[in-house]
Amino acid sequence: MSGVTRRRLLAGGGVGLGLIVAWGLWPRQFPTPAPVRDDEHGFGAWIRISEDGRLIVAVPVAEHGQGVFTVLAQVVADELGADWRTVGVEPAGIGVANANPLAAAEVFGGVDARLPVVPASQAAHGARQMLTGGASSLRQFEVPLREAAAAARTMLVEVAASRWGIDATQCATREGFVVSGDRKLRFGELAADAAGRTPPKRPVLRSDEDNRLSGTSVTRLDTPAKLDGSANFAGDVRLPGMLYAAIRQGPLGDTRLIAADRAAADAVPGAVKIVTTDRWIAALATDSFAARRALDAARPRFETRDPVSDDSIAAALDSALAGEGARVAAAGDLDAALSGRRLFRSHYAVAPSIHASLELPAATAQFEDGRLRLWIGTLAPGAVRAAAARTLGIGEDAVSVIPMQLGGSFGAGLDTLVAEQAAWLAAQAGRPVQLSYSRAEDIARDRFRAPAKAAMTARMERDGRVMAWHARIAAPATGRELASRVMAGERIANLSLALPGRGGDAAAVAGAEPPYAIPNWAVDHHVAEVGTASGYLHGGAHGYTAFFAESFIDELARRAEFDASYFRIRMLGQQPRLANCLNTVASIGGWQGGIAGSGQGIAAHAFRGSFIAVLAEASVEGGRVRCARLVAAVDCGRVVHPDIVLQRLEGGLVFGLAQALGCATRYKAGVAAARTLTDLRLPMIDDLPDITVELIRSEAEPGGVSDLSVPPVAPAIANAVAAATGQRLRRLPLDPANP
Repeated sequence: MSGVTRRRLLAGGGVGLGLIVAWGLWPRQFPTPAPVRDDEHGFGAWIRISEDGRLIVAVPVAEHGQGVFTVLAQVVADELGADWRTVGVEPAGIGVANANPLAAAEVFGGVDARLPVVPASQAAHGARQMLTGGASSLRQFEVPLREAAAAARTMLVEVAASRWGIDATQCATREGFVVSGDRKLRFGELAADAAGRTPPKRPVLRSDEDNRLSGTSVTRLDTPAKLDGSANFAGDVRLPGMLYAAIRQGPLGDTRLIAADRAAADAVPGAVKIVTTDRWIAALATDSFAARRALDAARPRFETRDPVSDDSIAAALDSALAGEGARVAAAGDLDAALSGRRLFRSHYAVAPSIHASLELPAATAQFEDGRLRLWIGTLAPGAVRAAAARTLGIGEDAVSVIPMQLGGSFGAGLDTLVAEQAAWLAAQAGRPVQLSYSRAEDIARDRFRAPAKAAMTARMERDGRVMAWHARIAAPATGRELASRVMAGERIANLSLALPGRGGDAAAVAGAEPPYAIPNWAVDHHVAEVGTASGYLHGGAHGYTAFFAESFIDELARRAEFDASYFRIRMLGQQPRLANCLNTVASIGGWQGGIAGSGQGIAAHAFRGSFIAVLAEASVEGGRVRCARLVAAVDCGRVVHPDIVLQRLEGGLVFGLAQALGCATRYKAGVAAARTLTDLRLPMIDDLPDITVELIRSEAEPGGVSDLSVPPVAPAIANAVAAATGQRLRRLPLDPANP
């Protein structure tokens, strides 16, 4: 117990979350946790059982439509032997027990996921590793959740066996009961006594096959509330005396506010206060409409030095690509391999890609008596707490974050800016404030997926063997940028974010390492300074590195006059699961070899322990690319909830389609040309292709699924357009007028 205080043991948490004790510390150093509510009893960090038999699972990651509330609760209920009809969920409180180092590894890049979670004595910092992202939730938490549920099951069984006077081995759990023959006791009847027992040091996981929830499509827990409108998001919060805020920030670049008409803004009915900083202006009013009118009336003017534009971004990427890069990964002797003949080169580019989630950035803040409460949908609640505390100059223990569900996010929820602004406004107003961005503001200030350019070089023998592969990629150091914002104050030097020597960033070129058996290859990152912050988008850098790699491999296949699928498969002797995906998608999709005029293209990708191949059928109509069909074959390991996996894969294909054909904006003088979702050329219902997804049965450990199907869509469509028209499109978004 030395050095451990109650404050260090209990971290943050929002209203109504109750007492949750860190599983990593319980039971060895601490007694069984006390009841969290009058009729509930706690079993470790994530499990509570009420006396009426309800099972409440505190989920340590955010629900933003991906179904994680259901899947992680299903893991617990399956291991416990619970009745799914009695299961409920809530977001877990901020704390070191809920840290997700795997998400940090996937999102920031270069982080060693094997690093232990920091101990409770450093909980304030370790809580900042509480992240949702990188398709990491099941991979990070399945085993700890199963172990916690297995411990709780053992304790319940021991109590029941004691009451019956039999050996615990004669008991089992089923549908919320401990059973032995004809005898049964409800979990709720046993919870009080069970919670007082010492948990087993090494809980035994279930191995039987009877009455299992895992592998079945149980009812999603978040669906009913979303269907009837009772689900609350950050913009739904209502507090007594609350003001509504509208905000305007200057153009991208070195911007400062230089003028605003306060008198005109104050004259707007309902306007209460104008708040300004060097970077932005906000209008506070009694309703959101009045806040927007007051902001317009203020007619703010900004001065911007070195504004961001399409030309400045292109120049930065070109300059970086022309300079020396940092070698991020390599194998063999590339220099020697490239000294021969038959070298093939190609260049590719991607524009900044916008998040465009359905829910706009929003936060509600209340600052009273030196304490701040924040209602926000976030993927990084610990980072939000730390950022808000820094903004107001208060301690993190004076900030409570109440995490809400998110309507999408796609990675935007990793940033903390809207929370910082809401906290500042609440402090200035002396009343609760709800800040919501407009769609135009969201697009204009989006921390987009970084723009990038690639110079690809390969040496190929006459028989089609690829002997050397060199990917030189210019892009901002997004992983390092994002880590510096999300993990501010953390000892990020220990996270190995920067590669030694020349400052490359693994996150910026993630996915560029070829899965094929190429004896000599290298990936170089050329760090580009584009003049504004970038962020993490669904799929990360894989969204453009897969486009570079799978477009280039397709070009090589055509040069060698090989079937594009066979060309790939012959180099996948060490990747049988990926080869199987290619064979499967070719079979079920009716692959014709990608011959001229077929309009078919294919692409494959290995991603976060999962494998996928996508076949696309596309054409050019009216000067625009149209995709008529997408077929995917997926090996993502053992599946916990088949319907959610299919939903995630189908959603990823549509998201990949949006990234391939739109979801970008032009910039001039620091201002985004797009102001609405329509301007982003998102696919409409009539634009959606026929979609088929084939799940390949596998008993491998679960791989990432959430954004697995995003990266291969764009190259598959580009390859299909090349087969249909003979025109190779090497830029994203795909535009026949700008190949």
